[in-house]
Amino acid sequence: MFHYLSFLSRDYSFLSFFRLFDSISFRSIGAMITALIISLVFGNGIIKWLYKKGIRDIVRDYGEVAVSDKSGTPVMGGLILILSMIVSISLWSNLSSLYAQIPLAAIIWYGLIGMKDDLDKVRHMNSDKGMSQLTKIVLQGIFAAALGWMLINPELSPFPSGIATKLTIPYLKGNFSVDLNGFYLAFVILTMLSISNAVNFADGLDGLVTVPSIVTGAVYGIFAYLVGNAVYSKYLLFDFMPGTGELTIIMAALFGAGLGFLWYNCYPATIFMGDTGSMAIGGLLGVTVILVKQELLFIIAGGIFVAEAFSVLIQEKIGIKWLGRRIFFRAPLHHSFQFRGMPEPKIVQRFWIVSIILALISIASIKIR
Repeated sequence: MFHYLSFLSRDYSFLSFFRLFDSISFRSIGAMITALIISLVFGNGIIKWLYKKGIRDIVRDYGEVAVSDKSGTPVMGGLILILSMIVSISLWSNLSSLYAQIPLAAIIWYGLIGMKDDLDKVRHMNSDKGMSQLTKIVLQGIFAAALGWMLINPELSPFPSGIATKLTIPYLKGNFSVDLNGFYLAFVILTMLSISNAVNFADGLDGLVTVPSIVTGAVYGIFAYLVGNAVYSKYLLFDFMPGTGELTIIMAALFGAGLGFLWYNCYPATIFMGDTGSMAIGGLLGVTVILVKQELLFIIAGGIFVAEAFSVLIQEKIGIKWLGRRIFFRAPLHHSFQFRGMPEPKIVQRFWIVSIILALISIASIKIR
């Protein structure tokens, strides 16, 4: 909304200050601060409301892993994140741009999926009685398929002509890419399903998802700014994609909302993110990865989420289903460390450190090409 104030400076010289609202960097800072303030101001009220409504965590029994002290903690804290991001994005981004509309749609769609899952668990008083895995995948896939179809349709796609189906290979010289052609739609669906569920798998310890999410978002915010700038993209040998700067604003909103949520979610958490938050963040990161055309880079930038997802895949599909035995003590990976006696805060903080290191390695790909 504030973006439109920049038009006033073109007609009235005494309102030249409003030119700032045309600046990506200024609007990004504004979005970050706005999301942070909203999450801090309204967070406590949302926590109290959820507690009074009885929307509290249903603890799964992990045997040797003690979790009883967390019983009754309010869940669906993702509402804080979603509220903060939607308001901030609505205020600071250019809502006429598809680069703002698609991420907003992803936050809402995936957030609603996660909310339904959380409410089912609370209603049945059982953490295993949420939405079925098949239903989740179908609902996630509907959005992903619609996104993929839009991107390959020249009349609807925000991408410049000729790059929609290209897959950029990080760290290789120039703008080296592979054209997926007819396989691109399937690739978009696979990417969205993988990222949204990977973030969801990682949500299990206080603050574990929050910091890697905002750090990964920061990496993609930088890339969005660069590829959306004609000068920088040409210098760094990226395909120029006008309009992607709006994603920088959205990633800034995620960063601010995440910091505000961490105020309440850091150990010991007074509220859990729940599937409401992890699915919303996963959906948002998924569309951002695709819209910036840096899908493969997520393997590094989102390495924490990738490791968590692969630990579940290896444990359930290869270990239990094929070999008839566990490969890890527990899955996802963070529970394996917990099972071995490592304190929860240490696990979380080490995951944060690894996430920051992976983010720096990812940013280095800008010049190592």
